[in-house]
Amino acid sequence: MNVTDPIRRVSVVSTGQVQIRPDHVASTWRPAIWWLLASRRWTGPRPINAYVIEHRDGLVLFDSGQDRASVTDPGYFPGGMTGFLYGRLARFEISPQETLSTGLDRLGYAAGDVKTAVISHLHQDHIGGLAELSHSGIIVSQAEWDTLSAPLPEMRGLMRRHIDLPGLRWHKITAEPTDDPGLAPFRSCHDLFGDGSLVLLPTPGHTPGSMSLLVRRPGLPPLMMVGDLTYDARLLETGHVPGVGSRRRLREATAMINTMRRHYPGLVILPAHDPGAARRLAQATGQAPTLATA
Repeated sequence: MNVTDPIRRVSVVSTGQVQIRPDHVASTWRPAIWWLLASRRWTGPRPINAYVIEHRDGLVLFDSGQDRASVTDPGYFPGGMTGFLYGRLARFEISPQETLSTGLDRLGYAAGDVKTAVISHLHQDHIGGLAELSHSGIIVSQAEWDTLSAPLPEMRGLMRRHIDLPGLRWHKITAEPTDDPGLAPFRSCHDLFGDGSLVLLPTPGHTPGSMSLLVRRPGLPPLMMVGDLTYDARLLETGHVPGVGSRRRLREATAMINTMRRHYPGLVILPAHDPGAARRLAQATGQAPTLATA
């Protein structure tokens, strides 16, 4: 990896808040369909984060947050039983100042400045800004893209009409073998710019093709942006997994990231919906908090 830091700044943009079920945050013995239908409790508001990385080779976005249309357009979500289940799973609050474009604007950028957008997975609270990213190359894992063609995608949280939009430049990637000792125990990766600073790692479990992004900078703690592999960095550290997805694969991916701490004892975990993520990012980078929200 180059001695000179290729990254100028890492920031977090909030695209609203979400409340989910406690069993969603931390898995219990209850099957997902049980708690989804029976639970009467919601968590407190949790952020819907996208991360912005100012790299010398271009502006990078990790996830694109939630579309405000999801709270203003009655037809945004499916109808019928599928729509009922969406309503049981999560509830959102998104102000006009919490769109992706307004968050980028507060950082001094426009959506058209984003060179590369990485989508950790294709659930609706990670793809909400896609319509604003027609000038960007959009990266998703091939395994994740393939799930769009599997039966009943909307029942699995995939709304193709909000994903496969006209004019978007999708790049479907497959992780390639790596012998980088700093990535162990991961044996495959995708290096975004070939300099080792931004490395995508396969972390399936929440969805079959979920990816995480390792950010490595000289002299600073490494960052691991994990999407929905966890909703709370402290739970990940203890090996506790969320309640949505393949629990076996979630445990495997969680164990791999925790093993990586042997190389990086100061590894900073940055989930999409962890209320402490913005504070940890500021502490790790030595910057003033840069939560680009109202």
